[in-house]
Amino acid sequence: MSRPLKIIAAQLNPVVGDIQGNLALAQAAHEQAIGEGADLVVLSELFTLGYPAEDLILKPSAVDQAMQAIMTLAELTRDGPGIIIGTPWAEAGHVYNSAMFLADGEILARYDKRHLPNYGVFDEKRLFTPGSGAHHTYAYCGVQIGLAICEDIWFRDVPEAIKQAGAELLIVPNASPWRRSISAERAGAFNAWADLGLPFLFVNQMGGQDELVFDGASYACSGRYQDRLDIVGEFETGMALISFEAEAGRFTLHSDSPPAKLTGWAGEYRAAMQALGDYVNKNRFPGIVLGLSGGIDSALTAAIAVDALGPDRVWCVMLPSKYTSSASLEDAKACAKALGVRYDHISIAPGVEAMGAMLQPHFADQAPDTTEENIQSRLRAVTLMALSNKFGHMVVTTGNKSEMAVGYATLYGDMCGGYNALKDFYKTEVFALCDWRNLHHPRGSLGPKGAVIPERIITKPPSAELRADQRDDDSLPPYDILDDILRALVDEEADIDDVIARGHDRTLVRRIEHLLYLAEYKRRQAPPGVKVGSKNFGRDRRYPITNRFRDD
Repeated sequence: MSRPLKIIAAQLNPVVGDIQGNLALAQAAHEQAIGEGADLVVLSELFTLGYPAEDLILKPSAVDQAMQAIMTLAELTRDGPGIIIGTPWAEAGHVYNSAMFLADGEILARYDKRHLPNYGVFDEKRLFTPGSGAHHTYAYCGVQIGLAICEDIWFRDVPEAIKQAGAELLIVPNASPWRRSISAERAGAFNAWADLGLPFLFVNQMGGQDELVFDGASYACSGRYQDRLDIVGEFETGMALISFEAEAGRFTLHSDSPPAKLTGWAGEYRAAMQALGDYVNKNRFPGIVLGLSGGIDSALTAAIAVDALGPDRVWCVMLPSKYTSSASLEDAKACAKALGVRYDHISIAPGVEAMGAMLQPHFADQAPDTTEENIQSRLRAVTLMALSNKFGHMVVTTGNKSEMAVGYATLYGDMCGGYNALKDFYKTEVFALCDWRNLHHPRGSLGPKGAVIPERIITKPPSAELRADQRDDDSLPPYDILDDILRALVDEEADIDDVIARGHDRTLVRRIEHLLYLAEYKRRQAPPGVKVGSKNFGRDRRYPITNRFRDD
């Protein structure tokens, strides 16, 4: 009877472009494998350069340095465990998305990804040449091992070919981004070839990279996806020791079991935390600064930032004008106190007066309108950016997906900043997240327990407070109606008639469609924000700015 193959699954958080830093992470994983008596270390897809590296793949020096890192790692395996790791690999004028099998001081095998995703947030066909040729298995420690990479196992052909080649175990490095539907999507895809009876190890990247966030959630599977053995938790870095017995086709976890799966708002809130935290940390900002208005969006953004970074790295500033209500002043102060953050008060009223005096000769015969409202928003942006420039904190914007969809935001005003944690959350989802956060302490949170968003912030009618007695529903339909229309038009790409069939007024639907297309130029200039749904504004949805199409 052959002995079990002992594997370290390394679920880590590489940084795009930090080849030496990523190499150091891989070396540390190898050291741990030695200490735990493992035979093999498995790391995620394109680990050496990070994922997605986008057009860094087109930079020959970046690919060359990533390949040099592979040679350094290969040397480590001369007297130690083998390594399976993802990297870009250049050969004969082509660049491949490759998995390298390193053992005995050399490259034992190289597998090139066959299925290159080119939909949604992916554009790998633009960057890589697909792998080709026959599939092979590789004998290692008495086990016939096959390799595949991420998208390859979303189709039956690659696992089937590897099984026919004699594989007893399939090892799959992944950089599979999280989204709210990801568990159901993985279950549907991977169960489609469960009848092959091919055990596989899924090792996924963890962490935020610009608009994408990766959940990790690495696991081993001998049958159906639902019966998998979770080996490292979601949104956590860690290394787990597992054993694989080829004769029984069975995995055993030797490390601590990961925590229970995150579901619903717990997963979505945790994804927003991870994305914002990694964006700030990987770009080496000392912290963030945001305008805390007393409204629900800025309160939730502040809570996510505190949970991700800790209260000492979050700076909230109230920037009142003459239209700011006493309730907003009280609510913002109470929210800042509950979160334990630095809170400052800087009135924009003198700036508004100065701008009014400066423009008065030119505006003398014009009635006040959104111009004066936008001046207030832009003065707030100027103030926050001044604080950012002086002290180094990144400005975080607070607009939600509903506002971004219909252009209910001020360009160079409340849209000004480096990141938006709420960019892919509709307004109704913002309310739900606030309720959830007040009742739960997120996993991995650096913020306080208990209710951190005052109840009045959640219950009072939303308002931009840029003119007297202003409310959002003066300009927009109720958010439950607006969000249902937007989900149909944006997430589902539904036709007008289909949206009307959901029970919505034709005139309203056509108006919302018009606003959606009209606001494209604003969204192009908006900061990045984490993708949580099926189609975010950014990498997912690419509409022309100059666009006269309307669904007639």
